[in-house]
Amino acid sequence: MTNIVLCGGSGTRLWPLSRKLMPKQFLKLFNDESLFQLTYKRNVKICDKHFIISNQEQYFLALDQLEEINAQNTSYLLEPIGRNTAPAIALACFALDKKEIVLVTPSDHLIKNEIEYHKVLQKAKELSQQGNLVTFGITPTHPETGFGYIEANGYEVKAFHEKPDINTAQNYLKQGNYYWNSGMFMFQARVFLEELRKHAPKIYETTKKAFNNAKKENIIRITYQDMLNIPEDSIDYAVMEKSKKVKVVPSDIKWSDVGSFDALAKELPNDDNNNLIISKKLVKTIDIKDTIIIDTGDALLITKKGSSQKVKEVVNELKQSHSHLQNIHLTAHRPWGTYTVLEDTDGYKIKKIVVKPGKRLSLQKHFHRNEHWIVVSGTATVTVGNETKLIRANESTYIKMGETHRLSNEGKIPVVLIEAQVGEYTGEDDIVRIEDDFKRD
Repeated sequence: MTNIVLCGGSGTRLWPLSRKLMPKQFLKLFNDESLFQLTYKRNVKICDKHFIISNQEQYFLALDQLEEINAQNTSYLLEPIGRNTAPAIALACFALDKKEIVLVTPSDHLIKNEIEYHKVLQKAKELSQQGNLVTFGITPTHPETGFGYIEANGYEVKAFHEKPDINTAQNYLKQGNYYWNSGMFMFQARVFLEELRKHAPKIYETTKKAFNNAKKENIIRITYQDMLNIPEDSIDYAVMEKSKKVKVVPSDIKWSDVGSFDALAKELPNDDNNNLIISKKLVKTIDIKDTIIIDTGDALLITKKGSSQKVKEVVNELKQSHSHLQNIHLTAHRPWGTYTVLEDTDGYKIKKIVVKPGKRLSLQKHFHRNEHWIVVSGTATVTVGNETKLIRANESTYIKMGETHRLSNEGKIPVVLIEAQVGEYTGEDDIVRIEDDFKRD
């Protein structure tokens, strides 16, 4: 069995913790482990291989986090743009043996009853081997309006239902044969592709073409134009709601999609006044209860419990005026290491940069800023123009605006340096990559 792990999504309802370049599945909120890592550890017990579907930015996060837990038998397919779950799953299935049974899981769900989870997977495997497309219906614990529902009769699917209003959700709960749609699936790769071809032929043909045209070295890379040509649709709309081969396995597995701060507050410790507080600094409250307080250094969110679904509205406002706060934290994870913005004001920006052993930045230049590099620890190999030299701790170098430059760490310990940027514009998009080990634009 292969676990297809879907890493798309930016988790906007968990802003400012979750950002475009550090989405919720990679946040280490659960005993210093991420939902992505927990997904791997949960499924490695029953899956032989893991197939990670992500974009380029998430690929490096996934790679680093899997290395931390010594993950084995993993492969990757990179999408230049997202086209929803049906194309992502199809691309993965084209890469596998057509008889392979696949377990499709999002990377950002929490499942706390693993014993029951494994029982559920065994039943799903039996149904999959009989040629069915299996979905997992979560036994509801309350009348939830944020999920779609599956109406069932045993393992038979009677109907899929859109997100209900509160009265309808209460009625579903009373009837007892309605389940939350988990977004998890199991089937043979062949059966899924056959049903996709039957019910969504345009998606089938365009994903097949995109896969055949893809670069297949260590990683499968789909081209931008091929991805753009694929119609955007979910597996539910494209296949599951149309196929006659669908079964559902009722699943009482203590599942959560951790889709809001209210959901997160149920999984993390709250203070004596039922407040969820996440901050690197000491936060004390007076006469405040049932509140969520999230402090990330560059943004502060305060919301009443029960209102955290409205965080999406805040994120939409940010797109207009402070888009960088939607995209990235003060500390950004890059393929070569991390950088942390220490100060950012008109005319200059100061960063702490950490480059991992054996890694190097792209060969690049900037049009609007000069840079000063001061090495704090380690030894950096620095190329500026045609000159390459070693810069050791407490030594520095200067890079003029427009000069090509690169920093490499050829040592065995991280290189830590302070970068001072001076210029009229110090935005992250003032960069021209001439050569890059990580194939970024």
